[in-house]
Amino acid sequence: MSAPLLIWTLAILFAAVSFAALWPRSRANRPICLVITAMDRLAGRRWLAFATIFVLVIVVRLSVLPLLPVPTPGIHDEFGYLLQADTFCHGRLANPTPAMWESFETFHVNFFPTYSAMYPPAQGAVLAGGRLLGQLWIGVILSNALMCALIYWALRCWMPSRWALLAALLAASKLCVTTYWINSFWGGAPGAIGGALVLGAIGRILRRPKASDAVLLGLGISVLANSRPFEGALYCIPIAAVLFFWLAGRTKSAPALKDRLRRVLLPLSLVLLANFAFTGYYNWRLTGSPYEFPEMKNSREYDVGAIFLWQKPKPPKEYGNEQFEEFYNIWERNLYNRTWNSFEELTRLKAYRFWVTFGWWGLLCAVPGVLYVLQRKRMRLPLACLAFVAAGAFVVTWPYPHYFSPATAAIYACAVMAIRGAFHWRPRNLALGPLLSRAAVLSLVLEMTVAAAAGQADALEWGGARLSARVAILKKLEAIPGKHLLIVRYGREHSIHEEWVYNGADIEGSKVIWARELGEQQDQRLINYYKDRKIWLVEVDEEHASLLPYTRPKK
Repeated sequence: MSAPLLIWTLAILFAAVSFAALWPRSRANRPICLVITAMDRLAGRRWLAFATIFVLVIVVRLSVLPLLPVPTPGIHDEFGYLLQADTFCHGRLANPTPAMWESFETFHVNFFPTYSAMYPPAQGAVLAGGRLLGQLWIGVILSNALMCALIYWALRCWMPSRWALLAALLAASKLCVTTYWINSFWGGAPGAIGGALVLGAIGRILRRPKASDAVLLGLGISVLANSRPFEGALYCIPIAAVLFFWLAGRTKSAPALKDRLRRVLLPLSLVLLANFAFTGYYNWRLTGSPYEFPEMKNSREYDVGAIFLWQKPKPPKEYGNEQFEEFYNIWERNLYNRTWNSFEELTRLKAYRFWVTFGWWGLLCAVPGVLYVLQRKRMRLPLACLAFVAAGAFVVTWPYPHYFSPATAAIYACAVMAIRGAFHWRPRNLALGPLLSRAAVLSLVLEMTVAAAAGQADALEWGGARLSARVAILKKLEAIPGKHLLIVRYGREHSIHEEWVYNGADIEGSKVIWARELGEQQDQRLINYYKDRKIWLVEVDEEHASLLPYTRPKK
């Protein structure tokens, strides 16, 4: 029996047993009761539960490697993060502008005053850590495992331990097997880690303030500032309001002023000051100014689309290649054109992608528990954080689910509390609640199993093994002695979202260099500069790619 057929068979058997177990008198109920009992015991042992979640995420994802192999990059953003990671692994924050930079110009990368990606450094640092351990993707797996473990740690302050454990397991099941968060190089784990640290630290400070919790709060804010600065700032607004009232002594549990300053304000201020200094230094190294972020510089140099819904697009610009012309002047400007129909379409797209990434259809079984979530006082702060992040994500024009990443812990806190509320729902004395709550959880496990069996790395097709032809060409040339220069020629039907021209931090020292065909004059200058390399032509169109020895185009 083939592996996919075997997995499908197991999925069908699992579905049959699971739904049979939904009925309380079913014999299949016994294993579920044993699992619930084991979860209760595990949830009470916090460090063991933390470690178990961390290891479980790694083991489960690695166990499906035959069906979901190690991903390869395919999105513009991913290559930017890979450049960032390679730069960090070279022991620097930025690289000097390469010679012949016009031929290497690519999306979301600055070339002046330094050659560097435009992104905050957190995701690049995660990938660099993975590379130091042997493989870039190791950093992705470890960051996702840490994210889920921290969700459990954070939510123990806001709900009973058993439900915090369930929330972490739901996040692991949904995000850490068959989504681009773990099957690509541009997911939202760093932002989610920062959000969980902030939510868990503020909860502990409000109960029993310690200097270590203040340090964790500052660390969480710093991670947000270096991963999702805009959404992270919005996420921290309710946290800052609560902390301000607590420091002012306006809450019942606030200790003496001296203790509030010594245990919380002082260590928090030191951590934030250190992060402020690092951010300024990082900006200065990349842009030449401590006040200009790399993304702001890239937007000023290249971007003509509106960032926020109320903004007007900038006038079209002239770019050095056709791919930039199509991406910025046509595709990006058409993403949102400030009409009501465009606004509705973009909003629906954001809601759909959010649901596909964070939710599952079985979660609708928990709808009777929504009121329970809204009525709980301890859920007010997580709900407020989620609301601020959602507002920020819906007023920008880019429709990406990882913009919600700072609120990941809050999202699954709401989900698990809705399931808890649905459990107690008994209309007309009918015990439908336990049935619905179990269906909500089991349906997610079933959905994950079926998706993995089908080899679906991500429902949005943003993860998995992509640009396979580029990977094959790179692997082939790395096995051939000598150094190589590849001049990429795109066909008319080639998608601008599948960019091939990306390089590492040290272009001069790379065995294989990818360059863009820009015309006979610039191409000849490039060839003359790299005369010690074997020159190849890569022709890329919608269907396939071919690697040929380079010959000068006929006039």
